[in-house]
Amino acid sequence: MAALGFAGYAAVFDAPDRGGDVIRRGAFVGAETVPLLWQHRGSPVGSVTVEEDARGLRAIGSVDDPELARLVAAGAVDGLSIGYRTLEARHGARRELRRVALIEVSLVAQPMQPLARVHAVSG
Repeated sequence: MAALGFAGYAAVFDAPDRGGDVIRRGAFVGAETVPLLWQHRGSPVGSVTVEEDARGLRAIGSVDDPELARLVAAGAVDGLSIGYRTLEARHGARRELRRVALIEVSLVAQPMQPLARVHAVSG
């Protein structure tokens, strides 16, 4: 199988993740292209370009690993997750991530933020 294209959201603004963190609009300013990993580990399995929109961190990428591409195409893997360093946060009832340095986006079996999903595949 050739590289598989996909689109989705790696993070959704103002939606608490399973750990209680909330990412705010503007947190990813300056983020562009980062490696695509599988479960936050190992060598890149593709690449992804990201940009903020009104909903969250929009991700458009390609999966180069044939087996993972097959699973994504079949809908068996549709979770997205981010690896980042916190640059600015506000602590209250929830930790609000206001600015982060994005390190990678991962395809995952179970995303930390339930709304972070692949929405479309092509190829």
